[in-house]
Formats: sequence, structure tokens, C-alpha cells
Amino acid sequence: MIWHSFSDFWAMGGYAVYVWGSFGMTAALVWAEIAWAKQARRKLVQNIQAERASVALNATDWR
Repeated sequence: MIWHSFSDFWAMGGYAVYVWGSFGMTAALVWAEIAWAKQARRKLVQNIQAERASVALNATDWR
């Protein structure tokens, strides 16, 4: 596809809503996936730390 001006590029030959909407939706979903993964990692680290603290506390109690 050949564009004669910058506005032709943004219009994408009449398919701008589909093209830019697709880019926007993909970017939003990638951002959401990264945010979800960070939250899941943070929760996992907290659970591991709590488990380690519990094991350490229980190990000192029986002695």
C-alpha cells in the first residue's frame, strides 16, 4: 500500500478503525497480561515468605 500523505497513512485506506482498533486492543491485552503476571508473582512471593516464616516458627517451638 502506498500512502501519499501522513493522513493517508492514518486513514489506512478506509480500514483505520479496524487496524488501529486492533493495535489498541492488542496493546491493552498485553498490558493487562503483564499486570496480571506481576500481581500473581507478588502474591506467590508473599505466600512463600509466609510459609517460610511459619516453618521457622514451628521449628523453634518444638525444641
